[in-house]
Amino acid sequence: MTTVGRPREQRILGRVIDEHALWRPGEALRPYVACCVGYRQAGVRPAAHRGLPSPWLTMIVTLDEPLVIARHPDPRQPASTHDLLLGGLHTAPALVTHEGKQSGIQLALTPLGARALLGMPAAELASIDVEGADVLGRLAGEVRERVLAAPDWAGRFAVLEEFLAGRMRAGEPGRTVPRPEVSYAWDRLRRSRGAVSVAELAAETGWSARYLGEQFRAETGLSPKAGARVIRFDRARRRLLRRQAEGGRVVLAEFAAASGYYDQAHLAREFRDLAGCPPSVLLAEELRNVQGALRGDWE
Repeated sequence: MTTVGRPREQRILGRVIDEHALWRPGEALRPYVACCVGYRQAGVRPAAHRGLPSPWLTMIVTLDEPLVIARHPDPRQPASTHDLLLGGLHTAPALVTHEGKQSGIQLALTPLGARALLGMPAAELASIDVEGADVLGRLAGEVRERVLAAPDWAGRFAVLEEFLAGRMRAGEPGRTVPRPEVSYAWDRLRRSRGAVSVAELAAETGWSARYLGEQFRAETGLSPKAGARVIRFDRARRRLLRRQAEGGRVVLAEFAAASGYYDQAHLAREFRDLAGCPPSVLLAEELRNVQGALRGDWE
């Protein structure tokens, strides 16, 4: 287990509490877990932030209060609260709210690792958020209790690493793995940062574009084209956030070309479609959001 940087200790300014820590999993888990953010805030203004499309499934273990999702990526899903949340890949933002305090540990799970860690393909969670017990059964409550009992961030991360490593090792009778062609296609999209075409992927896998699309969607919940859009958007959002946080000047026309978009108008359309707002609005929101700010620190 590696904690990235030094976890920020609790800061109490009057009645304000602000903590966060970033963790990378050990080598055995890295094909399945990209990263993990721990956060605790209290005494801050009530707020809402966007749960943005990304190339990872989301797992959030709450600490002091439930997670409130006022709007899900699929508008047909009603607002909900969660103690341990699992959410799939999506192409529209969620809306998460809090009343002046929020705390939890958020993990980014790779879609190709969903079978190993959750016992199901990532497609079964596409565009929805569910309570962890619906997938993990009683284990969801047990791991959350152990996380709550840990004395600090390092201890909480250690609990989750042990739990996930155990899921990976144990497996289940009859559990399968993604088809090699689908794994190749997803990894190729990630390596190319969403720049490879469906026709190229089909040629490289030896499948027709139609069959590749069917199998890719059955595993991940997204089409190859949608997967490429999400990967490209996520990288662009991160780069924008880092550049602004570092005080660098952002020229959107130049940035769009460097991020794989045809032009600035294409970049703006993709941000409106996937984030629900233009890049300037998203940047302002993300810098106020502790999870969003930390997500800009890792690839």
